[in-house]
Amino acid sequence: MPFDVRDFPGVPPDDRATGLRNRRLVAGWLFSVAAMIFVMIGLGGATRLTGSGLSIMEWKPLTGVLPPLNHADWEKLYHLYQQIPQYTLVNHGFGLDGFKRIFWLEWTHRVWGRLIGIAFLGPLIWLWATGRIERRLRPWLLMLFVLGALQGAVGWFMVASGFRPDSTSVSPDRLELHLLFALMLYAAMVWTGLSVLQRAPASVRHGRLLRCLAAGCLGLVALTIVAGGFVAGTHAGFDYNTFPLMEGRLVPPDYARLTPFHRNLTDNLAAVQFDHRLLATLTAIAVTATVGVGFGMRPPSRVRWSLAALGVTVAVQYVLGVATLLLVVPPVLGVIHQLNAVLVLTAACALLHGVRPATVRVAHL
Repeated sequence: MPFDVRDFPGVPPDDRATGLRNRRLVAGWLFSVAAMIFVMIGLGGATRLTGSGLSIMEWKPLTGVLPPLNHADWEKLYHLYQQIPQYTLVNHGFGLDGFKRIFWLEWTHRVWGRLIGIAFLGPLIWLWATGRIERRLRPWLLMLFVLGALQGAVGWFMVASGFRPDSTSVSPDRLELHLLFALMLYAAMVWTGLSVLQRAPASVRHGRLLRCLAAGCLGLVALTIVAGGFVAGTHAGFDYNTFPLMEGRLVPPDYARLTPFHRNLTDNLAAVQFDHRLLATLTAIAVTATVGVGFGMRPPSRVRWSLAALGVTVAVQYVLGVATLLLVVPPVLGVIHQLNAVLVLTAACALLHGVRPATVRVAHL
C-alpha cells in the first residue's frame, strides 16, 4: 500500500510528516494489541496445564468481569464446579481453597480477553474519528475486531466441551480451534502493523528464492504449531518421554493402530507426538538452510534481523521442546515452550513480510 496523504482525512495535503507520525501511531497500537494477545496465549497455556479452564461454569460476557465478592458467591461457584466430572475424577475433595487457586487463573484469562477488546476498540474509534487510519485499512480492522469478538464465543464453545459427562478436560479439536483463532489474530495484527510501518519490501538479490524459502518456513512453523496443539489437547506430551526414540524406535510401533488411518493424526497419542517431533525437526532443518542462504545474499539489515531472530527462536524452541518432553511437561516450561512458538511465528512473519513482492509503487517519505 503506497503512502498517500489523501488516505488520511485529518492530514493537510502537504503534511507528509504528520502522515508518517500517524502511521507510526497506528502501527504502535497494533503491535501493543499483538503483545496483549501474546500474553493471552501464555495465560491460556497456563490455564490448560493447571486444569483451571473448567473452574468457571458460566459465560457472562459483561457481568462475568466481577469476581466473587463474598463467601456465599464462592460457595455457589464451588458447588457448580462440584457437579462436573473434573472435580469428581481429578480434584475431588481439594476444598474451597483449591478451587480458588484454579478459579483466579481462569478469571484472569477471561478478563484479559475483555481488556484486549477494549484496547482494540477504544483506540480504533479515536484513530478513525480523527482521520489517523487510512481509508483502505478500515474494513480490515473492523473485520479483525469482529473476529476477536468471535474468539470469546469460540473460547466458551471449547470450555463447554469439558462439562460433558465423560470429560475431565476440553475437547482437543475445540482447543485447537481456540488456539488457531488466537494465533491468526496475533499474526494478522503483526502483519498489519508491519504493513503500516514498512510500506516498501526490502530489495534483496535473488529475492524470489528467499521469498519462497521464507514462505516454506512459515508454512512449516504453522503446521508444527497445529501439531503441537493436538499434542496439548490430547496430553500426548505425558507419554513417550524419551528422545529421539519412542519405545526404542524412531517411529513408534503404535503409529497406525487406529482405523481409518486419518484418526491417528488427531486421536492416537503415539502418532500425534511423532508428527509434532517430525514437523519440528523439518522446520529446524528448513530454517537453518534459509538462514544460511539468506545471509549469503547480504540482504538489508531488517531482513538480516528477521533471519537471525528466526534462527535463534527455532533453536531455542527445539531445545525447549525436548526439555519439556524429557521432564514430563512441567507447567512453567510448557508455557514458555508455547510462548516461544509465538515468537517463532513472529519472526517467520517478519521475514516473509520483509521480502514480499513489490506489487505497488511506494512513495518515498
